[in-house]
Amino acid sequence: MRSHPHRPAALVAGAVPLALALALLATGCEASTTPSATDDPFSSVRFTLGARGDIQVAGTSRTAVTRAGDRTVTGGRAYPFDRPPGKLLVVLRHWPSGASGVRAARDAVRLLPPPDDVAIESAYLVDTGDWALAELDGHAVQWLRRDTIRVDTTKAGAVGRTRLTLSGPRGSRPGRVKPPPDARACEGVDPAVNRYVVLPEVESGAAVPEVLARLRERCLDVQYVSMPGGGHRGTVRSIEIPVAGHTAPVAELPPTDDSPAQDRLPGDKILTDPSRPTRVLVTR
Repeated sequence: MRSHPHRPAALVAGAVPLALALALLATGCEASTTPSATDDPFSSVRFTLGARGDIQVAGTSRTAVTRAGDRTVTGGRAYPFDRPPGKLLVVLRHWPSGASGVRAARDAVRLLPPPDDVAIESAYLVDTGDWALAELDGHAVQWLRRDTIRVDTTKAGAVGRTRLTLSGPRGSRPGRVKPPPDARACEGVDPAVNRYVVLPEVESGAAVPEVLARLRERCLDVQYVSMPGGGHRGTVRSIEIPVAGHTAPVAELPPTDDSPAQDRLPGDKILTDPSRPTRVLVTR
């Protein structure tokens, strides 16, 4: 008689008593097929924070998140957090929570400290395993893998709270753009040395992935800012590229009359300060 393909060999051969065979099925077999928490694929995790911090981490994959420390930063400069191989680094910039240490209500924060005050960067390492889709306030901004994403709330004011969501390929919504291939053209760029870049064309209301691709071609480090109003939700409101020196702190595109570097136009070559990330202002 031919053995059934799904019947344990011990039951077919009769070498093991029925009671012992059932015990093996109830223990050894089940233990080998039940996945542990660490074997679960990355699904999603959400970071929620305000201009004064108060960072909350939620989602089915929150156990994949590890704190990487807090650092004070000045002059818009970014702290060079270590990112272990295979991990995704999330850096959230905010103002201190206040001398009292008690979280202020979101409608109680009327004024923010001046731009030259000391801000805080809070870092988190996320074990996504593979590609993860980053969404800012519900709008897709980019795919990430073994990369860094920065969100700045110091310029967004005290209106509402900013939400950064990371979702695995299975947890992302259908119809999304597929993850891009690994880009290695910028691996040799020294982040500590000022360098020249050509300003790209940027239109208000453009899709974030389109603008991000132009910035990444120039090996610029991007930091997202979620801003209320000013256009269609989830689109680029403007970008600010740091200029080396003190006379023109940023080149704002598209240029505006009150921009501190309004004479900088697309196609111009500027000397950038790579220690200060390029801000991409996204309409909330």
